[in-house]
Amino acid sequence: QVQLVESGGGLVQAGGSLRLSCVGSGRTFSTYAMGWFRQAPGKEREFVALVSWDGSSTAYADSVKGRFTISRDKPKNMVYLQMNSLKPEDTAVYYCAAGPYSRRAADFGTWGQGTQVTVSS
Repeated sequence: QVQLVESGGGLVQAGGSLRLSCVGSGRTFSTYAMGWFRQAPGKEREFVALVSWDGSSTAYADSVKGRFTISRDKPKNMVYLQMNSLKPEDTAVYYCAAGPYSRRAADFGTWGQGTQVTVSS
């Protein structure tokens, strides 16, 4: 069974950068696509970024395109989300998830515990 643990969240000023990390365990981790999602208070969980099982394909929400970059390091079982030019509206709890190559949170069966990102104006 795949388990995921995120890290790297924190408080940053608008315009700053953060890199989130997600480490996976389990024999089948490398066969899953990996997604980053986020949830702000009072809002539904939303898609942020996606990377295919082999790292060859990526997808981004329009709101983060050009500012965020998703990548994975398969030998290390790691997935990263590099976030640049952060805005206050990026404030949320960020989750990594393992599943199919899909933008729908409902399609993902394995989630990490989440890491808080707060962007001050």
